[in-house]
Amino acid sequence: MTQSNAASPYVNKPWLSAYAKGVKPEIPNIPYENIGAMISSSAQRFSARTAFYTCLPNGMQGHVSFAEVESYSNQFAAFLIKELQLQKGDRVAIQMPNCIAYPIALFGILKAGCVVVNVNPLYTDREMEHAFNDSGATVLIIIDMFADKLPRVLPKTGIKHVITVSLADFFPVHLKLLIKTLLKLKKQVPICTVPHLPFPAALAAGQTRMAQTETAWARAGAQGGQKALTLPSVTLDDLAALQYTGGTTGVSKGAMLTHRNLLSNVYQILEFAKTTITTGEETIITALPLYHIFAFSVNCLSFFEEGATNVLIPSPRPMSNLKKPFEKHQITWMTGVNTLFNALTNEPWFVQNPPKKMKMSIAGGAALLSSTAEKWAKTVGTAVVEGYGLTESSPVLTFNPIGGKVKKDGIGVPMPSTEIRLVDDNGKEVGIGEPGELIARGPQIMAGYWKRAEETAKTIKDGWLCTGDVAVMDADGFFKIVDRKKDMILVSGFNVYPNEVEDCIAKHPEVVEVAVIGIPDGQSGEAVKAYVVPRSPNLTQDALRAHCKEMLTAYKVPRVVEFRKELPKTPIGKILRKDLRAEFLAQQQGKNV
Repeated sequence: MTQSNAASPYVNKPWLSAYAKGVKPEIPNIPYENIGAMISSSAQRFSARTAFYTCLPNGMQGHVSFAEVESYSNQFAAFLIKELQLQKGDRVAIQMPNCIAYPIALFGILKAGCVVVNVNPLYTDREMEHAFNDSGATVLIIIDMFADKLPRVLPKTGIKHVITVSLADFFPVHLKLLIKTLLKLKKQVPICTVPHLPFPAALAAGQTRMAQTETAWARAGAQGGQKALTLPSVTLDDLAALQYTGGTTGVSKGAMLTHRNLLSNVYQILEFAKTTITTGEETIITALPLYHIFAFSVNCLSFFEEGATNVLIPSPRPMSNLKKPFEKHQITWMTGVNTLFNALTNEPWFVQNPPKKMKMSIAGGAALLSSTAEKWAKTVGTAVVEGYGLTESSPVLTFNPIGGKVKKDGIGVPMPSTEIRLVDDNGKEVGIGEPGELIARGPQIMAGYWKRAEETAKTIKDGWLCTGDVAVMDADGFFKIVDRKKDMILVSGFNVYPNEVEDCIAKHPEVVEVAVIGIPDGQSGEAVKAYVVPRSPNLTQDALRAHCKEMLTAYKVPRVVEFRKELPKTPIGKILRKDLRAEFLAQQQGKNV
């Protein structure tokens, strides 16, 4: 696919000179056979340290130690294996916001040899049905606050078992009762009318199964080496997660991430950050959802391996939800998207009392605006540093060198053990400073799309992941994204694919034609705009947005709807989104003159 020769600007990896002192260009061999083994090792090394907090806006919090995470996740693995009789490779869906139950469920699923299917808790019925049916998930772990969707969704899926989680789980008893009472009074937890098992009961059942096994072995006179929980043999090349993404089209597909993919990215991240991370002493705040690949790999996996305390925020909106967590904890690391960092620098409470111990903030998921980076550095006193990646790459491909040279307005340099090249439409490498599609190769690249060989072949060619993003590389090996070949819209770090939104709008009986584009937005990076040809003048923007809200997650709903008599098309009738986008930008420039 690519041409490599002496003239190639990528062969000698010019970016290596930008690495901080001591950072190796290649990661060592992964020291574990699977993610579960890494979890157990970290739990043993940092057993007494607090691993996770669930921190509520009012300051109430629950917590678990590394040792408790190990114990609880083993119990959940035993529940899946012994009680539900799941087999290696079976898919288990997790649908919950950030809370202690998430990592415990995640680690238990992986230890059981099953495959995690991350599902946004705000998904609509239609989106849930697709994720469950496409993945073939048979077990669902869901936050009880959204259980009212289940009677409508479950009959259309293959889900056989439902485990419900409460935000109050793993809080002290007196706080647990108080939280559940408050949630009930606010009517935030509907009655679950489908057969289900509370998460603590599932853990108790797993613990009982382990005790029964241990007793049976003792009676049989089993000698040393026997364990109460026998886990399946899971290798690095076994599937760990199905992470749903639109990929290069609007069709939601499951990126197949193996244990090797995810652990490789963990050690790439840790190799890059080793000059700044102090093992067993860090505290990271996690406001990004753990079901998103960014927080999943960076916050949950990488920082657990380093023995960090993770402060989980169920919802960062409004920004005041973060006030108590910042006051209660000495935060040393933070991850976020541009909109989160920007919003915090506009909060008086944050500006007046910024975190004093913050070493570094990591931006991803969306482009970091230079104005945001400058305000953050001025407020906090330390930098927010940008990286780049995709769901299909577990996700980190590039990052600005931590402890080394950093360049503004760019995505940094390739991670250790990662190759990046820029190519033209014919697959030929472009020169320094010339734009080309960014393609990448490394151990973090997905195995492919779940049950979609044709889409996989379009995205991975000769081992190279075709990102669809256009970038330039300077003489020092630093990359900068300049455009996207895809029509994908990035709203606060979440992918919105025009095809999906157009399909939804087109279902309205009063819509003749529709085109969807992304437009610049100061708050969310981009916003969704729809151009609609209506059947009659009676159709309103509010009515159309209400229609979309029934089928789409909030961030996918068009912010703006513009009605047109016709839409620009090619001679064969294909609607030209690019023309609409160019027209909108020209209008904006005209207004700013």
